[in-house]
Amino acid sequence: AGPADERVETRVAGLSPGQPVTLRAVAADDRGCLFQSCAHYRADSRGELHLGTDASHGGDYTGVEPMGLFWSLAPAGMEKPYQRLVPRSTGAPMKVEVLVHQGHSPPGSMPGPVVAKAEVQRLFTAPGVRRIRLKEGVVRGSLFLPPGDGPFPGVIDMYGDEGGLIEFRSSLLATRGFAALSLPYFDFEDLPRVMKELKLEYFEEAARFLQRHPKVKGPGIGVIGTGKGAELALSMITFLPEVVAAVSISGCSSNTIADLHYGEMTLPGLRFDMKKVNVSDSGVFDIFEALDDPANPANSPSVIPIEKAEGHFLLVVGEDDRMWKSSLYAELAIRRLRQHGKENFELLSYPGAGHRIDPPSTPFCQVALDRVLGVPVVGGGESKAHAHAQEHSWGKIQEFLHLHLG
Repeated sequence: AGPADERVETRVAGLSPGQPVTLRAVAADDRGCLFQSCAHYRADSRGELHLGTDASHGGDYTGVEPMGLFWSLAPAGMEKPYQRLVPRSTGAPMKVEVLVHQGHSPPGSMPGPVVAKAEVQRLFTAPGVRRIRLKEGVVRGSLFLPPGDGPFPGVIDMYGDEGGLIEFRSSLLATRGFAALSLPYFDFEDLPRVMKELKLEYFEEAARFLQRHPKVKGPGIGVIGTGKGAELALSMITFLPEVVAAVSISGCSSNTIADLHYGEMTLPGLRFDMKKVNVSDSGVFDIFEALDDPANPANSPSVIPIEKAEGHFLLVVGEDDRMWKSSLYAELAIRRLRQHGKENFELLSYPGAGHRIDPPSTPFCQVALDRVLGVPVVGGGESKAHAHAQEHSWGKIQEFLHLHLG
């Protein structure tokens, strides 16, 4: 058992020299959906294997990939495709069974006899981390506090237009020493069911709650968001003095989808043009070209005036994001900051990575079922490059937050 964002060391001993084997990983999500992955290896001259130094020759990935079996987990053949393996609840560990089979069996075929197996438990919450469900004024969500007296750097964590409460990144941040508030903003408890319009006052109340919490280090807090959540993070650091550091993962430099109100001000949301959506023969939706162009002068009222922010930005993008043009949006944001004489940003741009850059070893999902549209949508990326981007960015995100939050 170990933290879900740490590498697992996998060794096999007792094979015959040069013996071909297939390693398989099998896991089930909270609803019982089965996920699996496999890779082909050969034992060395001592009859041993070490996934940290030995290369896979086939299966779901090739090359030396210590965590390949974990990030290549995908729905098993009999399951519905396009599902993500992400924990709905962070209290229980994710159990992954790793099996060694005789011979090389291709993905999806019947593997050979099992010669060894072991269970790995991936923990999303370290011992001593506290989870507090929030009903604070209008604010909803979960606050995760690290063990000990603190005070700890405070971070608000938000995901995208899938809505609801997604906690696994927050609980891992708490495991790493941050007081992390997992903040839903629609489709949860008594929050609005759909994202029609948003009020920045809701996010302001959350920021003030976290900033004033006795376990949180001041004076400022950080925010991290993915997709729509990233764009909200940019708006928060722009308009709310409580926020001094923002991590935008695959975000847009303009407000999208829902109008954002703050007092008398409104940033209209850019819209998706469904006529620009491509649908493949297999029914997969590609929405890459569908969002209104933020660089079009007609759409300037939607631009987030990030040059007003006093704090610091970390922009994280996958260069093969097919959900929308996050590389371009990061470029537009940087250009805007530089035009105003600002250098308060860092860019992490990853070739071959797709849209949802999550904590390390989160299984790669190139096409995922969109909860709002109810159809499979291309997120882009190539599995190995995406996995490496997740591992590298996770360390950099923590460094950035520690640097600016103390």
